[in-house]
Amino acid sequence: MKFKSNVCLSAALVSLALCVLLWRDGRYKARAKSVFNFLRPAQRQLYKLDAGWPRNPGGITGVPYDVAVDHLNSLVYVAQRGDNVSKVLVFTEDGYFKTAWKTDTLEMPHGIFAVTDEKHLKSIWITDVGQGPYGHTVKQYSPSGVLLKTLGTPGIAGSRLSPLQFDQPADIFIKEEDEIYIVDGDGGMNNRLLKLTDDFSLQWTLGGNGTKPSQFYIPHSVAMDDVGRIWVADRGNKRIQVFDAMTAEWIGTWDSCFTEDGPYSVRFTSDKKYVVVAQLNISRLLFLAVPPVGAIGDCNVVNTIQMADGVRPHLVDVNVETSSIYVAELGAEQVQKYVPL
Repeated sequence: MKFKSNVCLSAALVSLALCVLLWRDGRYKARAKSVFNFLRPAQRQLYKLDAGWPRNPGGITGVPYDVAVDHLNSLVYVAQRGDNVSKVLVFTEDGYFKTAWKTDTLEMPHGIFAVTDEKHLKSIWITDVGQGPYGHTVKQYSPSGVLLKTLGTPGIAGSRLSPLQFDQPADIFIKEEDEIYIVDGDGGMNNRLLKLTDDFSLQWTLGGNGTKPSQFYIPHSVAMDDVGRIWVADRGNKRIQVFDAMTAEWIGTWDSCFTEDGPYSVRFTSDKKYVVVAQLNISRLLFLAVPPVGAIGDCNVVNTIQMADGVRPHLVDVNVETSSIYVAELGAEQVQKYVPL
């Protein structure tokens, strides 16, 4: 024991001496950081790949852009694009293909979200960024793919709020069907976040193309946490912005975690401890520590999953019961499932 203590003390003294020397010669910031990184324990992995999901990889016939989990029925909805393919596929959580929607009302699905309550799945919402007669809309479907509601003016890109018009709406998040949050758009004329009530009337909106707080450049994903904060993946600005759900007040911004690539997704793990972020261009998933109620502080990367080059993870969803994470991957043209360790 005495020998181990002496070794630890010697290592600490050596590290301190290195930091002092590096500080004195003006190279402290870069090199001392590498010293501390060497001494810091390796990250403990939080998730592992379920290599057997889906059971039949050939079941995904197009390019998957997003996934939505119906945790009540253990189903996974995959929104995909491609010629002569169903735009929505349904799998069991075990990975078995279940069904494909037969609808011609979808052109280019982007975001997909499953609305559930304590007893049953209510509906599936999809953002459509197509340029044809059904595009620039946000649509509500039954679980079997019957169109129930269309928000926006089909086939017409615009910025009007009454009636609603969208230009390539990217993502939607719904809290118990009485709070609807939409980020609009995925590279179009609009760079805004909208909140609608349960009767689809506008409660508030904010945004505009820019880099200031409450401005966006390609807002790509939106989610709400358990303490009333709205999180937006401000993709083009390489940052996440956070707002008060009631007042739309800007709470804070995270950007230091995204110097290599902007955030494409924002979802929360089932225990609400981490924000799951996909970085498409560097094929990486980040797990960021969720701060308590109030100011969000600086972002803190707790864990990463580095995928192979060219996988290109786009949007993700989380099963709130099992904690499993599903990732829609554009480059690999697949959906992968990660399970907690």
